[in-house]
Order: sequence, then C-alpha cells, then structure tokens
Amino acid sequence: MIHPAAQTRSQLRPETTGPAGRLESLRLCSRLLKDNPLGDPIERGHPVYLPPGYAGSDRRYPVLCSLAAYTNAGPGQVAWRNHGETLPQRLDRLIHSGTMAPAIVVFPDCYTSLGGNQYVNSEALGPYADFLVQELLPALDKAYRTVPDAAARAVFGKSSGGFGALHLVMNQPGHFAAAASHAGDCGFDRAYLRDFPVCCDVLARHDGDPVAFVKSFWRKERPGHADFHALMTLCLAASYSPSPGDPLNLALPFDLETCVLDEQVWSRWCAFDPVRQVAGARQALSELAGLWIDVGTRDQYFLHYGTRELHRKLLDADVPHHFEQFDGTHSGIDWRYDHSLPWLVSRLKLG
Repeated sequence: MIHPAAQTRSQLRPETTGPAGRLESLRLCSRLLKDNPLGDPIERGHPVYLPPGYAGSDRRYPVLCSLAAYTNAGPGQVAWRNHGETLPQRLDRLIHSGTMAPAIVVFPDCYTSLGGNQYVNSEALGPYADFLVQELLPALDKAYRTVPDAAARAVFGKSSGGFGALHLVMNQPGHFAAAASHAGDCGFDRAYLRDFPVCCDVLARHDGDPVAFVKSFWRKERPGHADFHALMTLCLAASYSPSPGDPLNLALPFDLETCVLDEQVWSRWCAFDPVRQVAGARQALSELAGLWIDVGTRDQYFLHYGTRELHRKLLDADVPHHFEQFDGTHSGIDWRYDHSLPWLVSRLKLG
C-alpha cells in the first residue's frame, strides 16, 4: 500500500505525458573542418530528434536545424534539465497536442575551444557555415527519411544561434525556406562595445596574450563572469575578424592598452551585423517562406534595440517577416519556441 504522503510527493513534479520521440546521434567526420586552426574535433555526434511514429511508418518529414547559443552546443540542447523542458520534450508536447506538425530536428555540435560558435566561415575557427549546409544537411537527408528539399527545411536559434540562423539565410541562400531568430545578435554597436574594456582588463592579467588567457580559462575551476565575456569577445573576433598568423589567428577591434576602437577591424565586425546585411540580402530574404524575429524588452545585451532596427530595415526593404517583442530578458527564453516552431513548420513543405 502506498502511503498518502508518498503519493502526494510523487505528484509534486508533473510527469511527461503523451508519446515521446526518439533521440539518435548522427556521427559525422567533417572534411571541411579538417585541420581547423583550433584543433577542435572533426568527428562528432550530432543529436537528431525523430518524432513519435517515425519508426512505424515510411513517411518523410520536414527538418528543423536548431543552432545553440554561445557556451552551448547540440548535445547540451538535448540534455536533462532540472526545471522546465528539454527541447525534445517541448517538441513531444507540441506535436502530441497538435500544435505543431511532426518534424525531424537536428542539433548540430559546432562547439569550439573559444566557447561557442557564430556559425560563419572563418579562417580562425573553420568553415562552419559551409559545414552545416554542405556536409551536415546532406548527411541528414541520407541517414533519415527527410523531405530532401530546401522548401522543407528551417533553421532557428536564440542569441548566437539566432544570429547564425539569420546569417545562413542571408549568406547561404537556397538551403532553408524559413528561419527564426530569438534575441539574435544584431545592432553590434549596442551589443558588443561594453565588453571590450572587460576583455582588455582580463587579457592584461595575461600580459595581453590571448593564447595564455584561453589556456588559463580552460584550467580554471571557477572562471568568473569577466572571463566568460573575454572568451566570448575572442570568439567573436575569430568569427568576424580572422587574421591568420596573429595569436589565435584573430584581430581584436580595439587597442589592448587604451581600448580605443580600431575602426578598420571594427568595420569588419559590422559587415556581419544583420542590420547592415539586409540591403544586400533583400532578394534571399524575400524568397523565404517565413522569417520570425523576436526579442525581450529587457535584454541584458541591449539586443532589443538592434532587433527593432532590424525590423525597421526589413520593413523598408519590403521583406515579409513576423516581429514580436515580449516582456523578458536574454535569459530563460526557451518558451518562445512554443510560438515560433509551429509557425515555422506550418510554412514548410510536408512529407
């Protein structure tokens, strides 16, 4: 007999209901990432979510590509969580409730030794944009019953992942029919500049040597807030201003002693800003079946300002898109996927 108190305790945390999808790992050895400058692994397992009913049918499914935020990667997106849902659990619920049509979702592992990825081609990190569209997507089509057509694919993410989604549809057209960016990096002049003095201070403790800092970072038991922001700045520099032959093969957009902005290097960063890229990518964006952008009105990185500007630029260019602002910060915004993912899938070609 179950004691009443024990029964009550067992019901405190609600259980997951409904059929569950299956997670598999797509092992892939990348030719494009071979000899990448950081020596990061070229063979990795990329988690793949297969919706309920996949095994018992011959149906083909549309594909969603989920790009992780900075500090995270595909395996982290599907890992157990102490509170709230994992992304696979969220997908299970959305599909079971009929809110979203079943889809295959791939969670790329693009983690680097600089703490994350912006999903661009870089001489300092590797050609990650090409890797995603030239290697990962074809491998996914070969291994699973996808609808092997750009009209059946969408890419989405938050923060750096949201930037990556925008970057891919603007600069690698013809691979995705839709995209969603939640608080994606844009408005670089409002989002990044305040971290430059922090990075200078951190690097000063390592005699201005970014290699020494990165080695120290990975050996610290408790890296601090400033350490993470300095590492992120280095990752951004490796993405936006690679400089082969310099330490870490990157150029910093500021002077290490005075923190005065190096306008030439900074201009290279700004060329990647989605706000700046709208005009040149107008045709590619206009051909999308769906473009979703949203942001919290209290974003700690001030991305609400850049996202609002991006929205205006899209309006000026007559690019159809869905724009929302919500009461929230840059943190804890996975709940926004409840809104964007069904919207994305509804615009894709189904099997």
